[in-house]
Amino acid sequence: MSHKGNPKRFQNKIIELAVDKDQTLLPFLLEKLSNRSRNSIKSILTRGQASVGGHIQTRHNFPLRPGDKVQIRFGTPAAGTHLQGLTILHEDDDLIVVEKSAGLLTIATDKEKERTAYHQLMDYVREKHPTQRIFIVHRLDRDTSGVMLFAKKKSIQQKLQNHWKDIVLERTYIALVEGEVKKKAGSITSWFKESTTHLVYSSPKPNDGKKAVTHYKVLKSNRKYSLLEVNLETGRKNQIRVHMKDIGHPVVGDKKYGTNNRVIGRLGLHAAVLSFKHPRTGEVLRFLSKMPKVFLKPFA
Repeated sequence: MSHKGNPKRFQNKIIELAVDKDQTLLPFLLEKLSNRSRNSIKSILTRGQASVGGHIQTRHNFPLRPGDKVQIRFGTPAAGTHLQGLTILHEDDDLIVVEKSAGLLTIATDKEKERTAYHQLMDYVREKHPTQRIFIVHRLDRDTSGVMLFAKKKSIQQKLQNHWKDIVLERTYIALVEGEVKKKAGSITSWFKESTTHLVYSSPKPNDGKKAVTHYKVLKSNRKYSLLEVNLETGRKNQIRVHMKDIGHPVVGDKKYGTNNRVIGRLGLHAAVLSFKHPRTGEVLRFLSKMPKVFLKPFA
């Protein structure tokens, strides 16, 4: 019998599903709840609505054995933590991959300590395992949205950071910039330095700072704006923002690096793709985050 027709039917109810063979949690739920979409079932896991043997499980690859009982709580999520501005795309014993909204800090500042991606994820993992921790691998600027990676073990964090160039296979951003970028594809190379006021700037002199290399191609443009696909060869602080300023096409909404343009009401930068080799298993993982529709507003 389909449950789709009456979503309130299972509000705040629990159903129990018996496991009759060795398999992992996501395929099991896809099979047992065949009337629901894959995204719907992933959401059930992300929100902490699935438990095995009384313990909440969010891992897609959590192993099930014959005789296990899987409980699904429909309605209010079982987990107490409500993630604001974050969606979990993947979680295993070593990593959490999330999609971050624009406006959310990665880590605390003097002004904002609690509503950060780091703080929320720390609360989230400790709800299930009180001694669990989260470790920052890389950051997205507050007003940049998209895919981010966190480690759940210090050793995993160190491996990712020490071998970042070898482990990360692709980092692709979408950037909405001012003006018509005439050259349809190109690369920008400079050496980054930072002022005492924490403003990053470019030096054209080789080895005068940290080398930064950015590749771009134009996806769409008119006389006032260009939409770019940007690939990072290096991962320097504010790299795309600085390089776009360098070529005379600052990122829309980027007051720090040269424009007060608020045509989309936010910074025009989105981390669209992150692909990497799992630091423990070697498996290639690739995560995508859809470009916010508002980025197309200047072309309507």
